[in-house]
Amino acid sequence: MKIDASRQRSSIEPRQSSTTRKAAASGWIGSALEYYDWFIYAQAAALVFPGVFFPAGNPTVALIASLGTYAVGYVARPIGAFVLGQWGDKHGRKNVLVLAMLMMGASTFAVALLPTYGQVGVLAPVLLVAVRLIQGFAVAGELSGASAMIVEHAPFGRRGFYASFALQGTQAGQIIAAAVFLPLSAMLSSESFKSWGWRIPFLLSALVVFAGYMIRRRVEETPIFTEEKAHQEIPKMPIVRVLRESGLDVVRAICMTLVNVVGVTVAVFGAAYATQPGYGVGMSTTVYLWIPVLANVVALALIPLFGDLSDRFGRRPLMIFGSLSSGVLAYAYLYAVSQNNVLLTIILSILMWGTLYQVWNATFASYFQELFPARTRVTGFAISQNIGLVITAFLPSIFAAIAPPGSANVPLIIGSICFGICIIGAVAAWSARETYRIPLNQLGTPDATPVPREEYRRLRSGTR
Repeated sequence: MKIDASRQRSSIEPRQSSTTRKAAASGWIGSALEYYDWFIYAQAAALVFPGVFFPAGNPTVALIASLGTYAVGYVARPIGAFVLGQWGDKHGRKNVLVLAMLMMGASTFAVALLPTYGQVGVLAPVLLVAVRLIQGFAVAGELSGASAMIVEHAPFGRRGFYASFALQGTQAGQIIAAAVFLPLSAMLSSESFKSWGWRIPFLLSALVVFAGYMIRRRVEETPIFTEEKAHQEIPKMPIVRVLRESGLDVVRAICMTLVNVVGVTVAVFGAAYATQPGYGVGMSTTVYLWIPVLANVVALALIPLFGDLSDRFGRRPLMIFGSLSSGVLAYAYLYAVSQNNVLLTIILSILMWGTLYQVWNATFASYFQELFPARTRVTGFAISQNIGLVITAFLPSIFAAIAPPGSANVPLIIGSICFGICIIGAVAAWSARETYRIPLNQLGTPDATPVPREEYRRLRSGTR
């Protein structure tokens, strides 16, 4: 495929710095909202919802069912990816980002208003599942649209660095959520927290939505989408085109997405394993809530560094190393939890989730965007990531079913599953092509020519 010289040149010249910063800020705030929602729901599903939305009597069934409502939100994500991904490729990145944020914020706020099982019986979990499905639909277009916006505005040689800010927002969202959860769980009695205190973090999501909307309405549409639209190159059915032209890359990206098992192992199953009475570990809920906070504070500082490293050395090495190094630590992390060794659990969570996993996490958004051409970029990213997340999201319930309360060798069993899944993600990254030196207009094309290494370094040194 021959690329017009002027269009190729424009794809490697620096973008306007103020526009790049606005795009990065938009991605940051959107991801912060998404993972604020993700974290408060995940923690509530493990710590509170079993006794609020499900009948008492069998704690194992209530726990599995509660974690299942966390997972069921991801069932709607492929549907949301299909609808919102195509919307972003047909109508623009900015358009889909505003729509996704408003839907996501409204559904998160609605969780706070739901009645309990004691008030309305079986209708309570039904309503919880319904709202969770709306959340899943809405967030499916968030990171795919946000990272496309950033990558397409970023200067050549800095795409990984700027795209990493969307992932930094995910860690910030979890820190903000924990900053709300921790004082409530510490200051309120257990009865008050489970009665009404858990609702406050969901109510506060309205503030994040407002801030995000004010930023996003000021971001310009990306030049490459505008150019595609002007040349009438917008496909009528992006989903059909991405599967026909980039089907193997979709499969690779799905497999790479499974590395999210690392976060699931620490934040979701780990919380249940550490605090649910049936497992007998007996770690304090308040103490455990500090674990992801500390890990995410470290991650917040490291993510831009790893994003920059992916611009210097390539996406594939970081994707492979981050997958394998974080996955293998699942054994040690779960063992530390089983021994109720708080200090060792914190240290390993910082190393496993806050550091090594972030090597992968800081890189995947730019890498996934670069695997697909502009005309199907949002759709390709959205369906790949969200199908992978559907699989990953059910893992806490599967873990609890395979190693229920009272089981022996939980660290060995769950650690082996976690590491095995990370190996799959690493192999998928190894089989994919390198993209970091490919000009923007050539991304996703089979005969794309990387900019020579020395020329790439020269161009990169002239950007910020």
